[in-house]
Amino acid sequence: MRTLDLNCDMGELQPHQKRNFDEEIMPYISSCNIACGFHSGTPSLIEKTIRAAINHRIKIGAHPSYYDRENFGRVSKKVESSQLLSQLKYQICAVKGMVENYGRKLDHIKPHGALYNDMIFDKELAVQVVQLIKSIDPKLKIVALACSHVIDICIENKMEFVLEGFADRRYQTINQLRSRKLENAVIDMPKDVLNQVSNFVSGKVQLYNLEIVPIQVQSICLHSDTKGAVQLSKMIYDLLKEKNIEIA
Repeated sequence: MRTLDLNCDMGELQPHQKRNFDEEIMPYISSCNIACGFHSGTPSLIEKTIRAAINHRIKIGAHPSYYDRENFGRVSKKVESSQLLSQLKYQICAVKGMVENYGRKLDHIKPHGALYNDMIFDKELAVQVVQLIKSIDPKLKIVALACSHVIDICIENKMEFVLEGFADRRYQTINQLRSRKLENAVIDMPKDVLNQVSNFVSGKVQLYNLEIVPIQVQSICLHSDTKGAVQLSKMIYDLLKEKNIEIA
């Protein structure tokens, strides 16, 4: 039986939200990436999300970002290298320590938003972040966009990686998501989300220009703030089960 991981970014609250829907999504995923407080989240929300993830027996990852709550971490920031690395270390180690306090292990790191995208364009930045994660714990997996050079950097640094695809984002090119500043960057119509997931299962993805290109993914992400995320998570789960794919 083929296995795919379903992951979701969690522990987040948009300014207008009083609650999120993480616990409603958790039954349908196998791993989560918990916001570390720099783009969203609070210590109490981090802890609540960790406890919920443990209860649902899903893998826990840290989701560090630029220090930018105003823009939800989705705007590139020019930050002096040593300062950025210290901020990332602080975020990762805080979540790692909280997870270990519950007798569990942090499984992976997935950079958030603009940092994730900037690592795709900036090789020096990607090298620094990968090496930082290795210095914290060389057993941590690094979640990175499939087909990006971040994967090559992980290989060069002997770090385990996870090839990620996005159920709810358009692809501008094979190694670049369509910017959220542009129209139609987010996919939220159920039939389009399920079509994207089906394509991933078949080893392909449709680019924004409608070209179909090959891709291999090990994990599929659905953002928890995408419209209808709870329903979409269940639909993706059911689709993969119908295709005899184990979610793990």
